[in-house]
Amino acid sequence: VAALGLHVPSTAHSGVLGTSSLAARVAVPSRALSPALTSRPQVQRALQALTLTLEKLQEVKGRMLEALEQGLSQQSRAPSTVRMLPTFIRSTPDGTEEGDVLVVELCQSHVRTLWVTLTGDGNQSPQLLYRVFGMPGDVPRGSGEALFDFIAQCVKSFLEEIGSPQHRLPLGFVFPFSCRQTGLDKAELISWSKGFQCSDVEGRDVVQLLQAAISKQELYHVDVVALLNNTVGTMMTCSTREKPCEIALVVGSGTNCCFMAESHLLEMAEVTSGRMCVNSEWGCLGDDGALDDVLTPYDHRVDQESSNPGERRFEKLVGSLHLGEVVRHAMLMLASEQALFARRNTSILATRDVLTTQQVLEIMDNEDGMAKAQGMLEALGLQPSERDCCRVQQLCRAVVSRAAALSAAGLAAVLSHVCHSRELEHLEVSVGVDSGLYRTCARFGEILRSVVGLLAPECTATLVPSTDGSGLGAAMVTAVALRLAAQRHKVERLLAPLRLSRADLERVQALMRQEMERGLDRESNAESSLRMLPTYVCHTPDGTERGEFLALDLGGTNFRVLVVRVGQDNIHMTSDIYVIPTAIMQGTGEALFDHIIECIEDFQMKQELMGQVLPLGFTFSFPCQQLGLDKAVLLNWTKGFSASGCVGQDVVQMLRDAAQRNQRVALKVVAVVNDTVGTMMACGYHDPKCEIGLIVGTGTNTCYMEERAKVGTVEGDEGRMCINMEWGAFGDNGCLDNIFTSFDQLVDEKSINAGRQRFEKLISGMYLGEIVRHILMALVEEQVLFRGKPSHKLQNKDIFQTKFLSTIETPGLALLQVQGILRSLELDASFEDSVLVQEVCQTVSLRAAHLCAAGMAAVVEKMRESRGLEQLTITVGVDGTLYKMHPHFSQNLQQMLRELAPRCDVTFLQSEDGSGKGAALVAAVACRGAEPSSLQ
Repeated sequence: VAALGLHVPSTAHSGVLGTSSLAARVAVPSRALSPALTSRPQVQRALQALTLTLEKLQEVKGRMLEALEQGLSQQSRAPSTVRMLPTFIRSTPDGTEEGDVLVVELCQSHVRTLWVTLTGDGNQSPQLLYRVFGMPGDVPRGSGEALFDFIAQCVKSFLEEIGSPQHRLPLGFVFPFSCRQTGLDKAELISWSKGFQCSDVEGRDVVQLLQAAISKQELYHVDVVALLNNTVGTMMTCSTREKPCEIALVVGSGTNCCFMAESHLLEMAEVTSGRMCVNSEWGCLGDDGALDDVLTPYDHRVDQESSNPGERRFEKLVGSLHLGEVVRHAMLMLASEQALFARRNTSILATRDVLTTQQVLEIMDNEDGMAKAQGMLEALGLQPSERDCCRVQQLCRAVVSRAAALSAAGLAAVLSHVCHSRELEHLEVSVGVDSGLYRTCARFGEILRSVVGLLAPECTATLVPSTDGSGLGAAMVTAVALRLAAQRHKVERLLAPLRLSRADLERVQALMRQEMERGLDRESNAESSLRMLPTYVCHTPDGTERGEFLALDLGGTNFRVLVVRVGQDNIHMTSDIYVIPTAIMQGTGEALFDHIIECIEDFQMKQELMGQVLPLGFTFSFPCQQLGLDKAVLLNWTKGFSASGCVGQDVVQMLRDAAQRNQRVALKVVAVVNDTVGTMMACGYHDPKCEIGLIVGTGTNTCYMEERAKVGTVEGDEGRMCINMEWGAFGDNGCLDNIFTSFDQLVDEKSINAGRQRFEKLISGMYLGEIVRHILMALVEEQVLFRGKPSHKLQNKDIFQTKFLSTIETPGLALLQVQGILRSLELDASFEDSVLVQEVCQTVSLRAAHLCAAGMAAVVEKMRESRGLEQLTITVGVDGTLYKMHPHFSQNLQQMLRELAPRCDVTFLQSEDGSGKGAALVAAVACRGAEPSSLQ
């Protein structure tokens, strides 16, 4: 426990960790100390003040966590002391980075330039050349122009010395000061520190200042690509292909931490997907008084003598620049109380920096520490006794142990935040560490690891020492930026054809309108890709429908039978679902309809309806030419059906024939409709303005109430008739070829109805997953996705289901959950891969929603013009899993529809069982006015 510098009260059993367990984690000093050596009450008080309980460390962790989350949010009432600055670094190295990178690092007293060659070997053996240029003493406090001119001159001298080629050279700039970044290569200096105070730089873009200075040196081939600090560089150098590093801790002369945060939490960065590295600037924790109960009188004196009193309070407790000073002030106060160096002249202790942090670390050593203490104190003329040396050693240990424990509390806060923000029960992560204290002081590392384990038990952190975090790290950041830029170019090229402009959508709208007009005209109907089929449904529900009806729903692999009771105030339904085996779907038509009749018989027996002949509405969701309300000729199968002997036949008659073969089931088929018409009727029962039906699910279709005078394919001019557009076939005549991409062509060619239902293959749930799959395979081939490794699973048709789009695009879904979905498909996805897959899904679903909006805009505009209205108010009854389940589809559709049809006020009403209830309502409307007894 003493080794940790922690105090655990003997009565404390607060669920943290018992004394014996804590002691087991860190070796106790081998040199036992006589109580007489440290028994003076003044010494005990000093050590007690420098010792933090676990409860206090938990409080510090909580304050850091609160400051982190406050800094991430723009909604906070007061600015956080922990700034949480976005760095615009959105990826860690994946090992494929290669090429030459130039780095320039601004240090306290010099400028370092590096030439780094990466070979794409997992960053295992980067080649480095570097040179250090001493900085004239007047530069750090001179003009900003002089500073950046000096840096540029160093770059020029270095390039001349190594004989660099004249091709474009990307440069990474290590600038270790607080900056407000608005891009990887855009950063305004917030404030100087560390003794720098150059004029005319604060508030300006330091990247531009450096680029301008480089141009003055005529180095036109050198481009500043990225700016970063050493903390970010540490994280980048500690990443490996197998285990990326996502957190970095720096404890040097100062202290800082950065980590890969979920982008949707970064309100100030205005980025919503993936992750971004955030530079916490946590050294300022406590500047608002949050650490006042931790600060000792020695800390206050160190702060008062510093160049920035009241600022960077956490850093002054942790950073090595200040530890020697804390020990000096503790010695000075104890000496004044005659607890140290009694009756000796101690005026030397009033001199700043007479004790360095390096000396503090040497004095802490178990074996040689006492000798080191004696030698150092004698050199100061203090003539120490053995007791004095022992007490100074204890002070050194307490100060360094406290620094380690506070660093651990801060790191634990970051770990807990990352774990919680990713919605994980347990986080395993690598933490890059760049710290002279960590490298040279075993005790510091032991305390750091142990206290992190105590304060963040839900996290397993592997601490990885950094090598040249500022130089090599800057090269890594620059190389990653170049890799991402090259990948982004490839992604944009592949996805560009799927990103339809407003003009593209207006052309689709005009083509849809043109095809509608041609389909309604008797002469040109055969030439249109839209069949515009009359349904003989001429009225929507008016609320007077009453009675008991049967409904059949056939539109996919499941078949439903329902009994629907329409009363004065409500509709009551009872139904059963029956599976249609693939063998029957693709067998004979006779077998298919015999199976349907057997299902009806089973249902009637269960519902005790045998012997009753109820009016029946039949939802048959396949393209049909209707010759009457109860007569429909199948034009072609879709949705995987291919039963023989059906195309060209009246499906109602085939149903009646099957009932006759069965001889136990009697039917009275009143109406045959498709699911789109049923959806319109079901919604029309609740909203009289509903005169359009839309299905966006496995397939897609639309129907609407057309002015009968505009329907040239049936007789009569009075009233209206519902037209089944069968708009899934829009474009089958080639009119949409210009918006078909190579991915759409691949999906079409592999489908069972190649060349048909072309519009449906751009929109509906049966195909969107396949479009995404083909795009992902192209991205793998371009070495952009899954590190270019071919996936055998991804070669399988339909492996990427459309439901994955809905899940992956769910707002706030943690990237690890997206990774989980991809890995369930045996896809070895990094978090960057997950971000890209999200983008692909969003692009495909957005195009689908916008194309659907363009089609709907054509429909509502035609209805408005046909009715001679300035403004149309209309409701669309809508059904389908894609519309209902996808998190953004409905919103994207409606927003684009408002833009494309501004003179139409369109409301969307989700259907409740349109294909079942809707079919019964079509039958009810047909029977409207008849006596209930006659209906039975």
